Amino acid sequence: MKIRAGYDIAFECYQNTPMTLMLSVHPDRTCDLLTTQHIALLPSVASRDYCDAFGNICTRLVASPGLLEIHNVFTIADSGRPDEVVPEARQCDVDELPDEVIVYLLGSRYCDTEKLSQVAWHQFGGIIGGWQRVQAICDYVHNLVDFGYQHARNDRTASEGHAERRGVCRDFAHLAVTLCRCMNIPARYCTGYLGDIGVPKDPAPMDFSAWFEVFLDGRWFSFDARHNHPRIGRIVIARGRDAADVAISTSFGRTQLVHFNVVTEELVEEPADRFEAAA
Repeated sequence: MKIRAGYDIAFECYQNTPMTLMLSVHPDRTCDLLTTQHIALLPSVASRDYCDAFGNICTRLVASPGLLEIHNVFTIADSGRPDEVVPEARQCDVDELPDEVIVYLLGSRYCDTEKLSQVAWHQFGGIIGGWQRVQAICDYVHNLVDFGYQHARNDRTASEGHAERRGVCRDFAHLAVTLCRCMNIPARYCTGYLGDIGVPKDPAPMDFSAWFEVFLDGRWFSFDARHNHPRIGRIVIARGRDAADVAISTSFGRTQLVHFNVVTEELVEEPADRFEAAA
């Protein structure tokens, strides 16, 4: 399967503004790129990439006063298979976890584990650890939280999302990540592209998506508390402890978002002309 993805984003900048962007496909998927991915900046400004502490590609630049337009479009190969489902995947004991995974058991800015620990143990303590427990957490969050773009708030913590029972995809991910961590299951927040592939088309404008990954049986698996069923065509941009680690843009000065458009779609091959096929 081939997927076309990209974005058109524009900011109005009111002075020379240093910015960091997290808009490149994660290094784990660069081997699948069928075209180059190039962040085009208009007007052209100098930029450079670096790799952050979580292995994500970040772009640094200084925007001039006025409109800054950011464009990218690329084609990437995908297996076309839905998210892996492994019901027998077991929960690892904390003392056997790799050192680099421990950070994903800790509370973070939006994943306030200390406020949800009792809720987590009450709800999920009696469920077998591992895949069944994570799925139970997804079911709980999916049924509890009402999704709506009108509910978006960029400072909502997991415990606030639990209390308010509403939010967008980042709130579903934050709450599920937090409940997993409360149950000693390492969980990390993911952001990236997720198109309407293999599912009915969502009439709402396309956006970047948020989901999460858990560490079971020595490796990471994708889960999605908002949709709560395996999906096709996830393209990871960044992973971190929560949304604070993977913001698509961070401005060190006053800016205003004036345009935002994301595209993620399956490229359907045109059938060969029947006469050519017959020849």
